[in-house]
Amino acid sequence: MRPRVALLCALALVAALVLTGVVASRASAHQTKCERFAAESVQRAGLVTGSGERVVVIGDSWSAGLGLDHPALSWPSRLPGRVHVAGFAGTGFSEKASPCGRVSFADRAPDALRNGADLLVIEGGLNDFDRSRAEIKAGFQRVMSYAAPYRTVVVGPAMAPARTDAVPRVDRLLAHLSGKYAVPYLSMVDLSLPYLPDRLHLQPAGHRTFGDAVSDRIAALNGG
Repeated sequence: MRPRVALLCALALVAALVLTGVVASRASAHQTKCERFAAESVQRAGLVTGSGERVVVIGDSWSAGLGLDHPALSWPSRLPGRVHVAGFAGTGFSEKASPCGRVSFADRAPDALRNGADLLVIEGGLNDFDRSRAEIKAGFQRVMSYAAPYRTVVVGPAMAPARTDAVPRVDRLLAHLSGKYAVPYLSMVDLSLPYLPDRLHLQPAGHRTFGDAVSDRIAALNGG
């Protein structure tokens, strides 16, 4: 009888350890994801491209170059000027677009703009797909408070297949808010772009197409 009791106790202990490991693993996976995004953001910030006027891009995973072998080739590299990128995957205008803490566009704007900018480009919206109008509006208002001293352009989301249903609502809201703050808004819903298998992030050719479109539309604003 005693050996059986000992065996049952041993099995219970193993089960408890396995369960504890699973819970810890899940927590670690979430933490690692945010840490990875933070590290990739720092890496992309160090990859300054081009020459000329100082251009600062605050954006999401598209700006950071998530999924690219060479993040320096993410779409902002297609812009003219000396381009500095503050991209962080999973972030957006709204405070809770990302589960990674205070990393919204407004949260990261002071650091991104610490050396000023001749042109500020704020790109995003895909990660605001499930946030309320009030949340997006509040985040937009906050980032505009930092953008006020600079020539600013807001670039909206393209029709990523994974979030096609939500994009039109976000696009319309961002266009409305940009108009309210007298900031040019570039709607990108008309673009046909090649995506990675996740149907959310761009292939290298998609980055080139998106970046060239943003560059051309900014030039058109300036009469170029």
